[in-house]
Order: sequence, then structure tokens, then C-alpha cells
Amino acid sequence: MDRLIGIDYGRKRSGLAASDPLGIFASALDTVDSTKIIDYLKNYAENQTIRLFVVGYPVNMDGRPSEAQADVDRFLPQLKKAFPGVEVVLEDERFTSVLAHRVMIDGGMKASQRRDKRSVDRISAAIILQSYMDRCNGGASAIDPSAVPDSQSRDKTKKRRR
Repeated sequence: MDRLIGIDYGRKRSGLAASDPLGIFASALDTVDSTKIIDYLKNYAENQTIRLFVVGYPVNMDGRPSEAQADVDRFLPQLKKAFPGVEVVLEDERFTSVLAHRVMIDGGMKASQRRDKRSVDRISAAIILQSYMDRCNGGASAIDPSAVPDSQSRDKTKKRRR
């Protein structure tokens, strides 16, 4: 099955996420040492077809390159060389760490678990990938409300309660 892979690349470690086969949902996959990311992805590609890499691209608030951008720029040729037939796109990663922390809080993770930077990296990769997929799918949600049977539609339920 074809998968899209989200990458939150960092100097020491990188978060990875994968899409479902339809390219609708992003799920946190793993956090790996950045020196081992190509090997990890090659092993992953033995069982799954990677259709696209979505790499988070660090940009400052004013749009100028961030300090971490140089690390990503060094990584991109390695990724393209290892996977020459797979397209690589860059996705703005501003606020992904903040959003990842919010997801962890909303998900009920304890403070000690939220301090684990590996978790933040994985979730950030999922946010990067989901952001790309949402934009490419026109913001379409996974469930089309018009496809829900009337008996299970929230709008119908609300109308009956009134």
C-alpha cells in the first residue's frame, strides 16, 4: 500500500509519521537518531511503498531561514539519493512543536511524558504530514457529513431534540 511519510528532521533525532493508504490520516510512527534515518526508511520501504516524503522545513516567523534549516538542507540530498523515485516536498513546520505539546495535553499525557522530546518529534512529524494532506485534499475531512446516514447524523439528532 502506498504511504506518505512525514519527517520532522533534527540534528540529533527525527520524528517520523506515516499516512494511511488513502492519504487521509497521519499517524506518528517513530523517532530515530538522525544518523540512522535513511536505514530506518529503507527498512520501512521493504514492507510499504513510499509514494511521497513530506519534510518539515524550519522557517522563522518573519519568513527568513531558521538556524535548523541548514540541517534539513544537508539531509535532503541524502534522502533524494537513497529514494530517487520518491518525490520530496517541503512543508512549513512553524508551530509544530507547540501544536504537538497541545495534542499531548489534550490527549491526557502526564507532564513527565510530555517532557520526552522523542514523543514531541513523532507528533510533530504527524502534524507536518497531516497539514500537507489537509491542504492537498482541500481541507476535506475523513468523513463526509453527507455520507452519514440520517439516523446517525448529529444535525438530525439536534433537530429532534429541539
